[in-house]
Amino acid sequence: MNLLFVADPLDQFKTYKDSTYAMMREAASRGHRLAACEPRHLAWRSGGRVTALARELRLTGQVGDAGTPWYEAQPATPRALAEFDAVLMRKDPPFDGEYFYATHLLEQAEREGARVFNSPRSLRDHPEKLAVMEFAQFVTPTLVTRDAEDIRRFHAEHREIILKPLDGMGGMGIFRVGPDGLNLGSITETLNAHGQRTVMVQRFIPEIAAGDKRVLIIDGEPVPYVLARIPQGSEIRGNLAAGGKGVAQPLNERDREIATEIGRILAPRGLLLIGLDIIGDRVTEINVTSPTCFQEIQQQTGFDVAQVFVDALERVMNPTRDEPAPRVPDRPAKA
Repeated sequence: MNLLFVADPLDQFKTYKDSTYAMMREAASRGHRLAACEPRHLAWRSGGRVTALARELRLTGQVGDAGTPWYEAQPATPRALAEFDAVLMRKDPPFDGEYFYATHLLEQAEREGARVFNSPRSLRDHPEKLAVMEFAQFVTPTLVTRDAEDIRRFHAEHREIILKPLDGMGGMGIFRVGPDGLNLGSITETLNAHGQRTVMVQRFIPEIAAGDKRVLIIDGEPVPYVLARIPQGSEIRGNLAAGGKGVAQPLNERDREIATEIGRILAPRGLLLIGLDIIGDRVTEINVTSPTCFQEIQQQTGFDVAQVFVDALERVMNPTRDEPAPRVPDRPAKA
């Protein structure tokens, strides 16, 4: 297949942990051709098709974080997205205005015949904080509001709460307020801009001490290992970007039950890859823009998540082909 990755600048990749790089490496190992662009390189002109100023890539096999180039690229040329076999939207959040506009360009490319994963419309329809509303049975008590008095009443009911912006990522802008309500007013004003912005408030889940689990779902099926991101020191945030420690663990039965049900509903909407955030037995977020943790899981367990993802991509692109034999066992690697 000829694959186009729409992603962040390649020179910013941390290849030792980047999930998009893991996808590229696995796809290249099977003989698939790679190209890449950034969302800013997408364009459309009336009478024509959506194009990308794309560069064909060859992976060098080197880890680029020590200054060794991990790829070689041909000069960028404008190419119609419909000319690629598959387009993988892997731009990291935040889901800002430019990301929103990129999904519209990608959806137009779909109308022209492109195959885009994850579906641009589903990216818009499933914002990562608010997508949990469809699955309230799996969610801790949650409030979405602009109203400061609503937030005060929610705190009075639940006593210990978490407040977060709807457009945050990597743990940015998350606050914990304890039973004494200290600084609740100031935090609310900071997040809701005196009633101008909507925020999410959730009852605090003490099981965060054991980790904020990233559960991956590929083509509707949960990956058998999760990455528990464990807060360090005085932090309440387990996000790796906020200093959390990632520990891979087998998927437990409750998490499998939750992931299977959510995958059954969301995968048919064009969401080939989903990342659930689960604390205890409660879903806190549903990530669909650019789910990660492929390499951390593989490095600690031997389970090759990228292999499963590319298997799924090949299966979706060619549903009549025989199912490949698994190359990695569903068990931890031996020491």
